[in-house]
Amino acid sequence: MAVSIAVCVGVMTFFVLLFDDAIDEIRDIFEMAGIAESYISIIFKTLAICCITHITAELCRDSGEGAIASAAELWGRGAVLVLGLPVFKSFLQLIDKLI
Repeated sequence: MAVSIAVCVGVMTFFVLLFDDAIDEIRDIFEMAGIAESYISIIFKTLAICCITHITAELCRDSGEGAIASAAELWGRGAVLVLGLPVFKSFLQLIDKLI
């Protein structure tokens, strides 16, 4: 189990270091499109929550803890929902302006 966790941490670290330039490029594209920095931050945080939740749930399943894996997935869904509320609110305000 400890080896699995260490490998996952190593892979995630390598992923972040490898795609650091790509993340900067994506951030520049969003800024050129006129998307606010706060929304860009929410997008990247949501992506990180999804990746961490998936890895956590798979590690739990590998160790035979299906209930904990389901709880981790539920927590991840809740965290994404709470984090996305400002974006959803802005979306509704935009729709209201169009109508």
